[in-house]
Amino acid sequence: MPHFQKLTPNLIVSSVERSLTFYVDVLGFARGMTVPESGPLVFASVTSGAIEIFLNAAGAVVDEHPDWSGRLVPSPAGGLFIELNAEEAGAIDALHDRIKDKSRVIMPVRTQWYGMREFAIEDPDGHVITFAQRVEQR
Repeated sequence: MPHFQKLTPNLIVSSVERSLTFYVDVLGFARGMTVPESGPLVFASVTSGAIEIFLNAAGAVVDEHPDWSGRLVPSPAGGLFIELNAEEAGAIDALHDRIKDKSRVIMPVRTQWYGMREFAIEDPDGHVITFAQRVEQR
């Protein structure tokens, strides 16, 4: 059985430039690689620590995989779950306060029964991103 090393979400987006701006300017990710190097972009990556996210233009995906054209949806049923370091007390609330007016909050910040403090937003294409921080030991 292989040992898997890394998971990188690969999001299909309507505008790579718009998504790149959101992930960098609003969420605080670092800009990674882009294809091409300058616009109009068909691909970009963003990073934050060990987290990397790919942003792929929907049109380019269909060009590369024509059989996917009927399967791409503007808002996927799944989403991203990004956990903050539990040692950074209050980081989840600080992040929420920093981005709440710059994004669509779809779940307000709350402490869940399973010991995580969480909130969720949507990115410009409707991908749901839940941010969480462990606040209680289980």
